[in-house]
Amino acid sequence: MKMVSAVATFCCLLLFLATECYHQRPKLPPKVDDIIQGLNEKPKTRGFQGQCQGTCRNGSHCRQSCEKPFRGEIGFTCNNKRWQKSIETCTSLTVQTLFQEISAVSVYEPSLSIGSRFFPTALLNPYNQEIIESVAQGIQKKCPDDYACIINGVRSSEATSGNIAFIVELLKNISMQLSANITRRKMQSFSTIVNHVLDRAVISNWTFIPERNTSSVLLQSVNLFAKNLTIGDESENIVDEPFIQTKGFRISHNTPEKSFNFSMRVTDGEEDVQGIVSIPQKELQKLSAPSQAISIAFPTLGDILEEAHLQNESFPRQVNGLVLSVILPENLRQVILTFEKINKSHNVKAQCVGWHSRKRRWVDEACETTVDIMDRAKCRCNHTNLLMSFSILMSPKTVTNKTLDYITCIGLSISILSLILCLIIEITVWSQVTVTEISYMRHVCIVNIATSLLIANAWFIAASFFEGRERSYSWCVVVTFFSHYFYLSLFFWMLIKALLILYGILIVFRRMMKSAMMATAFSVGYGCPLVIAAITVAVTEPRKNYVRSQACWLKWENSRALLAFVIPALTIVAVNLIVVFIVAINTRRPSIGSSKSQDMVTIMRISKNVAILTPLLGLTWGFGIATLIKGSSLVFHIIFSLLNAFQGFFILLFGTILDQKTREALKVRMSSLKGASRTEENSTYNLNNGSKLVARSR
Repeated sequence: MKMVSAVATFCCLLLFLATECYHQRPKLPPKVDDIIQGLNEKPKTRGFQGQCQGTCRNGSHCRQSCEKPFRGEIGFTCNNKRWQKSIETCTSLTVQTLFQEISAVSVYEPSLSIGSRFFPTALLNPYNQEIIESVAQGIQKKCPDDYACIINGVRSSEATSGNIAFIVELLKNISMQLSANITRRKMQSFSTIVNHVLDRAVISNWTFIPERNTSSVLLQSVNLFAKNLTIGDESENIVDEPFIQTKGFRISHNTPEKSFNFSMRVTDGEEDVQGIVSIPQKELQKLSAPSQAISIAFPTLGDILEEAHLQNESFPRQVNGLVLSVILPENLRQVILTFEKINKSHNVKAQCVGWHSRKRRWVDEACETTVDIMDRAKCRCNHTNLLMSFSILMSPKTVTNKTLDYITCIGLSISILSLILCLIIEITVWSQVTVTEISYMRHVCIVNIATSLLIANAWFIAASFFEGRERSYSWCVVVTFFSHYFYLSLFFWMLIKALLILYGILIVFRRMMKSAMMATAFSVGYGCPLVIAAITVAVTEPRKNYVRSQACWLKWENSRALLAFVIPALTIVAVNLIVVFIVAINTRRPSIGSSKSQDMVTIMRISKNVAILTPLLGLTWGFGIATLIKGSSLVFHIIFSLLNAFQGFFILLFGTILDQKTREALKVRMSSLKGASRTEENSTYNLNNGSKLVARSR
């Protein structure tokens, strides 16, 4: 029972590991700095956990009022017999809260009577247009020089979905009504408000905004506002917020090639991502009079830009760099953009795209990819009034290496055939090789290792059919779950085999009953993987962070769901490696005065045992650590593919064919089959001869 307790403790530890899983502000003009002083903390968000009454039936909806002092409603949808928040219009913003530094009555008298009808019950109206217009009028009256009088109210508000929608509509109104003679100070105030709703900490709240085009409206409003910005004679860093940067300079026909260089942090704890906007000199020569060029960079906007009319697309296309907006004179049509990739995996290909503001989607016709290497991509893009923002997407077609493809294809075919043959042999000789408890459990492990790997390979093949094709998200979740489960089962059965070897070496006189060993083995081999896989999908799938956008496998970004496979697998590989060392130490039997030939025999015995145990205990997966390192050589990927694509063949070779007792039992079985065949032939021959003799005697 000690072993059962130890194994159970180990499983719990693995489950715990699997499931656990501000920049300095710019120097603004004194007036704006005074307004926002002391408001540098990150915006907070409040969770409105409403509880719907009545029976939860899949597809049904309900609404709950927001907690005071917020106005609006929260919409819930029943999914898998649980109420989940789907939309939210909770807002606390009014004319009074935005102009908290001054009297709201003096700004717009009727605003006091608007509060009672602010936010009607319809969830699709997250703001009141009359209040938006009154705020714009208040800005024009109280702070027309820098628009700074509402910064305090905006930044002190909680970034709920309703407040975000309100602010975006306010920015749209400002960009349309108050965009004349935009100065540096106005642009900074405008960008401070934009920065508030693009903060990395509140990006998830965009999901619950009813109007799906809100992010596109925000981008269009920023571009429209910046288009009216007037800059000085020299190059300027106009805005340097954590989540929006703006730069601009004067240009003319004799200006040499000009570039904007951006460096912004996309993910907490990671290094800054670079972006460069270049205007070719041949384009600048088209200018007939001095003009200006402006560029804006967004590190988080790509996560919330929601495309419209995505046909044959079950997954949103993932942005893999900064979003860069460019404002140029109308006669300049071409820009060169260099994007550093966020995901720098060797097999991720970039697709240069432009955001079409009218179609509200990324269009690859706007750009041409001129350079695509592991860490960056270079694009040549066409600039128009409808195409002013650009980025790179993770291409649906990843960079493929023919060597890796051939190794995987050939190795997987041989592996599947080998595993089928292994199972046939085990069935054939089962009664002859399962005499003792240890031999019985050993072959139980071999059969379950082969079965788990065979089924896992089948799901791997199913997942490969989705690459570059239209696919169903639900089906991809199913494929990912079973691939995860059976690959984990493979590792846990390898762990059981390692513990069985350790049990045979260290425990000599005390033996467990066969029934207890079987119960422990199947509980660990299939129970622990099921718990890990189920918890992983339950925690990450509701937020759509379970599968990758380009492949049916566990996601790494945001959720770190991949750790639910990596941690158990590498932990088991480490434990099994220790077992191999123990076996190697016990194999070496030193004797006094041993000769060189005896030492050589010992070395050969140790090498044979290590060679046999390495594939059976999954130690070849240890090479996968090298492939996880950014910029790792292709050689490591080839070695890893070779060792693991042929793992089924190695299990057949080292687990079955090279086992002496299995070979002997197979020979006996084949001999008995041959003997039975000969006996049958002799009986048939004698019967025919007897018939002929009877016929002759007649």
